[in-house]
Amino acid sequence: MRQRLRSRIAVQVDGGFRTGRDVVIGALLGADEFGFATAPLIAAGCIMMRKCHLNTCPVGVATQDPVLRKRFTGQPEHVINYFFFVAEEVREIMAQLGYKKFDDMVGQVQMLDQTALVSHWKAKGLDFSKLFVRQKEEKGQTIYHSESQNHHLDAVLDRRLIEQAQAALDRGAPVKIEEEINNTDRSAGAMLSGAVAKIYGHAGLPLDTIHVGLKGTAGQAFGAWLAKGVTFELEGEGNDYVGKGLSGGCIIVKPPKISGIVPEESIIVGNTVMYGAIAGECYFRGIAGERFAVRNSGAVAVVEGAGDHCCEYMTGGIVVVLGKTGRNFAAGMSGGIAYVLDETGDFTKLCNLSMVELEPVLSEEMINADTYHHSGDLEAHGRVTCSRTCSTPTWSGCMS
Repeated sequence: MRQRLRSRIAVQVDGGFRTGRDVVIGALLGADEFGFATAPLIAAGCIMMRKCHLNTCPVGVATQDPVLRKRFTGQPEHVINYFFFVAEEVREIMAQLGYKKFDDMVGQVQMLDQTALVSHWKAKGLDFSKLFVRQKEEKGQTIYHSESQNHHLDAVLDRRLIEQAQAALDRGAPVKIEEEINNTDRSAGAMLSGAVAKIYGHAGLPLDTIHVGLKGTAGQAFGAWLAKGVTFELEGEGNDYVGKGLSGGCIIVKPPKISGIVPEESIIVGNTVMYGAIAGECYFRGIAGERFAVRNSGAVAVVEGAGDHCCEYMTGGIVVVLGKTGRNFAAGMSGGIAYVLDETGDFTKLCNLSMVELEPVLSEEMINADTYHHSGDLEAHGRVTCSRTCSTPTWSGCMS
């Protein structure tokens, strides 16, 4: 309030929200928005077995098993109906308190009865006087979100990309684009992918139809939800969440040609790269941060090294690590295959073996070819050359 910012922002709270009463209390404490998780999940059919990481969910919510997924009976209407009940309870309590509009209720902490809280034995010695204070409104300001901000979305990088890729969007003609990028360009490629999906759906365009060459330091979520047929080749470095939700596109990140760094020893992309990717390819000429390929379910990635928790909760896809990894590799990994170059011979100590098995790459390739009629995971068919390390022979395969 002192900086005249309160009316320009929306305060969101979450954590155990289940009823309309919870929403009203949150609003009286100053919240504009509310995050629900567990309750809607139960409305959709979850029975809280707490086995999400084991791929054995008996009601088909958190599993990739086609047999178990057939047991899922949830419908969108179940969740919608639940929120109708929440909203109805909120309106009933608002009427009891004398408020006509939800905004009028936000921040009115004087309406909260603190007697039961302060008198509770667990609260003995705690001072709540500064928590339950109604903020004074400055002239022209409100204590709820009432003022829209201009985020200048009309001038973001994706607008220029869509304009230059119009030939590909209209008739599928191949296009090549060259642009500069900086760390304020967040979620680069998301709007372009949306334009592709709007016309061609998830099938997307033929490989490399839209090739975008970029130079600089990309902002968060570079290449998020990148659609099939779109290739992003970045000469520079990425931030966190590169390739989040990758949906068939191809991402290449490499250091500048004039750079003096050693790629095999240098970070080139941040944490949580490829979070929730479902399809596509990523090639990183450098080391990734923590939680690389977390929740990957179908994409292919090659990286020079990775931090802790690589391949966490991975359910599908292929990850090739050409160097060192951090601890807790493959924690909760219930599907997919990871190939790790283990030059120091200590990968067994770094890998979480609760849900995966380790095999030499040669024998695993033979098993895949003989049993599953599938092989060649380590081949990129000459399309991308990322590393000098690829010829090193000592490998371990991590298979779930």
